Amino acid sequence: MTTPALLDVAGWVATAVFVGSYFCRRPAVLRGVQMAGAAIWVLYGLALGAVPVVAANVLVLLAAAWTGLRARPPARRAGDQAVISDST
Repeated sequence: MTTPALLDVAGWVATAVFVGSYFCRRPAVLRGVQMAGAAIWVLYGLALGAVPVVAANVLVLLAAAWTGLRARPPARRAGDQAVISDST
């Protein structure tokens, strides 16, 4: 059973994590911190039964994950070799 005080702590932790994301300089770290904050907010919303909180933060979580995946360089397959140009 979740107590109201524990729920308050979860809400404040989620707030602190999300606000902390604004101090991240590297985009990958920013997205990771935003995803962590959104995940805590989702748990908080589920515990409260607050569907708008859950829905909004699932969208934030998915957006951060999507942009993180798009920003990754394509994986190299086995057998691929780097092309070295000889421009001398």
